[in-house]
Amino acid sequence: MDLSSYLRIQASANHLANRRLQLAMSGLHESEFSALRVGFFPSLAATLNHILAVDLYYIGALHGDTGLVAAYRAFAPAATRAALKQRQATSDLRLIKSCDGLTAAGCDAMVAMERSDHVQTERAGHVLAHLFMHQTHHRGQVHAMLSGSAVKPPQLDEFMMPSDAQFRVDDMLALRWDEALVYGQR
Repeated sequence: MDLSSYLRIQASANHLANRRLQLAMSGLHESEFSALRVGFFPSLAATLNHILAVDLYYIGALHGDTGLVAAYRAFAPAATRAALKQRQATSDLRLIKSCDGLTAAGCDAMVAMERSDHVQTERAGHVLAHLFMHQTHHRGQVHAMLSGSAVKPPQLDEFMMPSDAQFRVDDMLALRWDEALVYGQR
C-alpha cells in the first residue's frame, strides 16, 4: 500500500470514529456534554471543539486557504452536540475529498501554514500524519471521559484493516459507503 492510499483510508476512518462518538453521545444531556471532566481540556464539548478547530486549520492549510490564524483565533465553539456533529461531519467530508484525490506526488507537495509570526512549510503527507495523530490523541481523551458518564464508550479502532469489515457494516450502510472503494483497490 502506498502512502496516499493509507492517508485516504485514514481520512475515512477519522470520519467513522467521529460518527461513532457522536452516536454514543446522543444519549447525553447537553449539561453532561459541557460538564467538567478530567482531561487535557475540561469537558467533552471543549475537547471535541478543539479537535474541530485544529481540523479546520490544517484542512484549510492543505487547501491553500488564507487567513487561517485569524480564523483559528475567531473559532466559535459549537454550543450543542447537534451543532458540533454537523460542523465536524462537514470538516471530515472535506478531508475525505482531499485525500480521495491524493497521489504520491501530492503527498510530497509543500503546504504553507500561516503561523502567528511566520509561515511554516511541510509536506502534505507530514501534515496529514500530524492531523490524524492529533485527532486520535484527543478522541482517546473523549473516550476516557465517556467512561465517567452513563454512556458506554464506542469501539474506535476497527477502521483500518479490510478484515475488520464485519465490525463496521452498520457504519458503512448508514454512510452509503462501499467497502471496496474505501478499503480496496481503486
